Amino acid sequence: MYWFIFIALMVLSLVVSKVLNARIEKYSKIRLSSGLTGREVAEKMLRDNGIYDVHVISVNGRLTDHYNPQDKTVNLSEGVYASNSIAAAAVAAHECGHAVQHATAYRWLAMRSRMVPAVQFGSQWSQWILLAGIILLSFSSIIGRWVLFVGIALFALTTLFSIITLPVEYNASARAVAWLEDTGITVGEETEMAKDALNWAARTYLIAAISSLATLLYYIYIALAANRR
Repeated sequence: MYWFIFIALMVLSLVVSKVLNARIEKYSKIRLSSGLTGREVAEKMLRDNGIYDVHVISVNGRLTDHYNPQDKTVNLSEGVYASNSIAAAAVAAHECGHAVQHATAYRWLAMRSRMVPAVQFGSQWSQWILLAGIILLSFSSIIGRWVLFVGIALFALTTLFSIITLPVEYNASARAVAWLEDTGITVGEETEMAKDALNWAARTYLIAAISSLATLLYYIYIALAANRR
């Protein structure tokens, strides 16, 4: 059953990723009626929300856009920074949505930020500890179970992090779409296109969270089965 679920989630992840890339590609070719570039959209959204200490910069790569709360920068990929497409406006506004969350102390973002050090440690070591626990079950069930439980606890942190990420991403997209429409930067069908692109991007986080939860439950099942033996 686990392998069926795992394969189904993997296929679903590939489908969502493919559709997202197709949507971004499509909307990247449609010029925004307002003519603003991704950089201009980002700078305007920051100003409209009273944020003047966040800088908008260009970074290499595709879909590498992100907000960095440490140095307060909105990092836009080359295809977004100078583009005046609907996709560029949607992505730029979404990343600024995170800056607005930061400035207004949005509780889910604050919670996620506090978890980062522990999650970094957990993601680095959990798989190795889980593997060690599974191997040790063959030699010593008691030691193997305890090592497995430690690995599960560390992996649970990454699962919790992925779940907390969901409201952060969906809220940033909701802020972006509402602002784009309210300011008239996108009108009519443009707003629907921007919303569509951001919805598919959010679904990648949803699939990642479900996959992480399914994997966590699998490890818990192994631990409980070993405990019964």
